[in-house]
Amino acid sequence: MPSDVLLPSVAVTVGDPSGIGPEIATKAVRDPRVIAACRPVLYGPHTPADLAPFPAGRLDAGSARAAFDAIVRATSDALAGRVAAVTTAPVSKAAFAEAGFPWRGHTDLLAHLCEVTEVAMMFWSERLRVVLATIHVPLADVPALLTVERVLGVLRLTAAALPRFGIAAPRMALAGLNPHAGEGGLLGSEESRVLAPAIAVARSEGLDATGPLPADTLFVRAARGEFDVVVACYHDQGLVPVKLLAFGRAVNVTLGLPIVRTSVDHGTAFDIARKGVADEGSLVEAILLAARLGGR
Repeated sequence: MPSDVLLPSVAVTVGDPSGIGPEIATKAVRDPRVIAACRPVLYGPHTPADLAPFPAGRLDAGSARAAFDAIVRATSDALAGRVAAVTTAPVSKAAFAEAGFPWRGHTDLLAHLCEVTEVAMMFWSERLRVVLATIHVPLADVPALLTVERVLGVLRLTAAALPRFGIAAPRMALAGLNPHAGEGGLLGSEESRVLAPAIAVARSEGLDATGPLPADTLFVRAARGEFDVVVACYHDQGLVPVKLLAFGRAVNVTLGLPIVRTSVDHGTAFDIARKGVADEGSLVEAILLAARLGGR
């Protein structure tokens, strides 16, 4: 077994202290697999005394501020090289809004803290990997947000990031926005106006990109190994198949940051907060992936 000195340090933020984050974080950092892979460091309130000021199981602006402070400290330490990676337990977007924060969650907050403008959310599992072209926006806003530049940027970020995961030349597939990928324009024009031109430019740059393809069969093809990663047009299009195939084992990874950041594939679960029944499995997987990436 490697010496503890050689193991990467991973900052583990406990997320919203009114949710399950502190419970799953304290469980995860004691997991034998985690201890063998890294030196986890908890950020944020997690002991009973720490948690006493925060209400369990409901939205609270003070809880959001505590979660925010932990993220800021962990990110600062990662940027300074004091930790090799950051893994985050879930925060509440509604609580962030109640606290007056302009960020909807981790992804845009981390982009702000790291001073980058182009980031993407990827969900990694052994069977299926998905990157989102748009994230936490109303479904009605998605078509206007899908521009050639945005989709092409996500394809480029994905192609640049996947080699770090051991996929040297990723086979990327872009899902269509509309049923049957627009059915030749009968069911929508985004495929011909936006998605196909983005693929054409990506291919001209030497990227292995295919699409747009009908989403109802694309994820099956990817899960069977035909593609290494799917770029989905919107949140639920990509997250439903990932969670169906790998809920509790999928890991959220932010692409485009100068630091390694991983997270869980679920939310704060206020309904079971501090009941001792929360499953730490996804957070364990997230820490293990962070240790793997941060140790390189």
